Amino acid sequence: MIKIYLSTILGNIRMTQAELARKTGIRPSTINEMYNETIERINLDYLSRICKVLNCEVEDLLQYIPDEEYYKNHSIPYRLRKKQFKQS
Repeated sequence: MIKIYLSTILGNIRMTQAELARKTGIRPSTINEMYNETIERINLDYLSRICKVLNCEVEDLLQYIPDEEYYKNHSIPYRLRKKQFKQS
C-alpha cells in the first residue's frame, strides 16, 4: 500500500485543497483524489508541482507500507517504527 500524506500536510500548514489546486494548476478533483487517497495513478509532474508549492520532498508525501504491516498495525504511525530493509 502507498500512503499519501497530503491531507496531513495541508492540515498542518492550514492550506485548502482549492488553494493547492490554484497554486499548482492541478485540477481540484485530482487534488481531492490525492487528499482522500482514492487516486490510482499520480503524474510525476504533479508530484513535482506539489513538492515545489509545499516546499517538501516526495518522501514527505508518499510512503510505501507493506499491506500486512498496514493492516496489522494501522493505528500505529508507521513512521514511528524503525525501518528495516531486506536485501535480495
